[in-house]
Amino acid sequence: MGLGAAVLASAGVLYVATGSWLVALAFVLAAGLMLGGVVLLDRVRAAPAADAPAAPDWSVTVAAIERAGEAIAITDRANRMVCANRFFLDTFGTGAAPPALPLERAQLEAVTLLARNAWRDGTAALEEVEASDETRWQITATRAGRGEDHLIWRLRPVTRPRGADLGALDLAGPFGKMLSRAGIETAITTADGVIRMVSAGFAERAAGDDTATLVGQDFVSFLRSDERDRIFFAREGRSGTPQTLVDIPLVDPEERVTAARPDEATSLMLLIDSGVGIGSGFDGAAQAGVAQLDALLAQLPLGLAMTDRDGRFLFGNEAFLRSVGREGRGLPQFPTDLVVREDKAALSDAVRRHGRGPSTSGDVAVRLVNSPEEPVSLGLAGVRGLGEAAVLLSLADTSQENQLRRQVAQATKMQAVGQLAGGVAHDFNNVLTAIIGTCDLMLLRHIPGDSDYDDIQQIRANSNRAAALTRQLLAFSRQQTLRPEIIQLPDVVSEVSPLIKRLLGEKITYYVQHDRNLGPVRADPQQLEQVIMNLAVNARDAINSRGNGQGRISLYTRTLQAKQVIQLGSEVLPPADYTVLIVQDTGGGIPPHVLPKLFEPFFTTKEQGKGTGLGLSTAYGIVKQSGGFIFADNIADKAGRVTGARFTVYFPVHRGEMPRKRPVQELVSSDWSAGGKVLLVEDEDMVRIVAERALARAGYTVTGCANGEEGLAAIVEGGEFDIVVSDVVMPGMDGPAMVREIRNRLPTMPVLFMSGYAEEQLRRDIDIPDMHFIAKPFSVASIGDKVGAVLREARSEQGAGAGS
Repeated sequence: MGLGAAVLASAGVLYVATGSWLVALAFVLAAGLMLGGVVLLDRVRAAPAADAPAAPDWSVTVAAIERAGEAIAITDRANRMVCANRFFLDTFGTGAAPPALPLERAQLEAVTLLARNAWRDGTAALEEVEASDETRWQITATRAGRGEDHLIWRLRPVTRPRGADLGALDLAGPFGKMLSRAGIETAITTADGVIRMVSAGFAERAAGDDTATLVGQDFVSFLRSDERDRIFFAREGRSGTPQTLVDIPLVDPEERVTAARPDEATSLMLLIDSGVGIGSGFDGAAQAGVAQLDALLAQLPLGLAMTDRDGRFLFGNEAFLRSVGREGRGLPQFPTDLVVREDKAALSDAVRRHGRGPSTSGDVAVRLVNSPEEPVSLGLAGVRGLGEAAVLLSLADTSQENQLRRQVAQATKMQAVGQLAGGVAHDFNNVLTAIIGTCDLMLLRHIPGDSDYDDIQQIRANSNRAAALTRQLLAFSRQQTLRPEIIQLPDVVSEVSPLIKRLLGEKITYYVQHDRNLGPVRADPQQLEQVIMNLAVNARDAINSRGNGQGRISLYTRTLQAKQVIQLGSEVLPPADYTVLIVQDTGGGIPPHVLPKLFEPFFTTKEQGKGTGLGLSTAYGIVKQSGGFIFADNIADKAGRVTGARFTVYFPVHRGEMPRKRPVQELVSSDWSAGGKVLLVEDEDMVRIVAERALARAGYTVTGCANGEEGLAAIVEGGEFDIVVSDVVMPGMDGPAMVREIRNRLPTMPVLFMSGYAEEQLRRDIDIPDMHFIAKPFSVASIGDKVGAVLREARSEQGAGAGS
């Protein structure tokens, strides 16, 4: 009421001011319309805003308009969007309420006019509108609602191609194949020559691959012309046949000129094979000679290829394709596509120089893309009189050479790692000798039940565990002390089989099969048992890792004669008679990238905390130190699927009798009651102190020296000793050099060497007769027992010599 009175008062003032009642009446009518608009605004205030399309009252409508492939939105008279389906929101967003769509100015004006026509006529449509992302839409708007105060917008994407209906020209289908059989290759391009579609025949001749799409590439880049303007496929050069090019516009010429976008005009390109006939300008005899040359080069084992003057490949034989790693894929367009980016410029310059200058030859070092870490020498020679061919490229197939090179590098690395492992184990053995010896001395002063007794025992147990690890390192480096015997492999397998069965469990089947007439082998049976156990445990873990834990482990022994070894053609296994041990499983095999690293120390595929990575390296060292060979590979079923792993161990058959060694009678130090004077030479203070105390407690008089020079001086100065106990490796004068000097003065002096290296290796290197050996780390009791045994043997020999 207040607003009405205000309107009437304002109309009166306007009448007085103008003197016209018509003006006052118009003012009243306008004010009334404004008041009506306010009421309408109040009524629609509950409708959603432009950026909030969904409202609870419209939930049923939203569900009804959900339709795949069609964007639907509903707007009110204020062009506010009240609801829309998911396709509309995903395409245009919540803030794009029709007609305010993301369009260019001209298209936006057309949609705005569409809205006006729909409000006026009840419905309106636009056949095609292009959005900013080049998507084309068909748009309709229909008035609806009880008060017809809403518009329903429907937007459907237009899939009709621009220009001609390319769907009818399916060049990749039967139509294109039919034309190819008739000698016509086809392609559809835009007005600026960009390929939109090609036939399989065109792709084969242009790129060497009938599945290549070539879409988006320049059409003319696959063609070339000669000095007589004849057209050829660039990949074939003039060794191919000339082509007749026919350009068929797929729209009217006027439309091509007036098209809004150049790529709306498309053309059908026909390349008609003209063949090689009379008047073609080709020398038939020359072409036949080139074809025969190509056939000859294809049979040569040397990798050969030819390029034209522009550096495009014309030909490449199978050996060349293997050398560059493109077997089965064909050659690229240029030789530079085969090398790494840094070598492209040098190779391009070399090909151009040999192709356009005088007939010369040379070579260039390049790195191929398939093996960038190994440079190769690519030979180049300029050729003339072979048609289009201008440069001959030669590349030896070095795949086997590269494999041998990798094997030598692997062997060198393994040797270096073995030497490092042996050195570390030797030095660590000195530390363990001191720790174990000190624990033994402390245990002599404690009895079970003392507060420190259990702690000392724990230290000693962990030290022995560390000593086992050093023995594994020494086995890998082939410096472990072995006690070889003449044995039969089945005997060793039968000894270890009960333990293997307990370790495998009930789900894994254990199968053993032996050949007849197996030859004897010379190996340490205890160490060989460790090899078999390690291989069996690894096979068990591989089977368990597959999930159900069910599988089969098979162990075979086989005999292999020398002639069979020759037939194998192995470059590692020398011809000889072997007894073979095979352990295979059904655990799924070994990944190819793991195979070269299997025997490296500390390499393991198990998770952290499980496995030291020394098992297979230890087996490798034991086998190699026994004169054998070990290999690992995968086994596959008839379909070629890898089903498991196989370890094959070759032991040479032993011929003749094993040399007999005089048995050394073992006895404890308490059995030696005569005592004795010991010259102890050891450069490690902690080891020397422990050995001195151990021998002193056993009743010996000990003189300790820190190096070989001091030990020799003690003898030269007139010292009387019953035995020399010495380390092998010492700074300055080492143990063997000192002993040789002592033996020059005292030829019958008993000698006991202490070392962490293998006894057999030391005997070969030292070559001192009547020497004895004790391996580090040793206990207090063991060194006393060993010294007593050596002295007893020496005294018995001296007594026998005096009696004779």
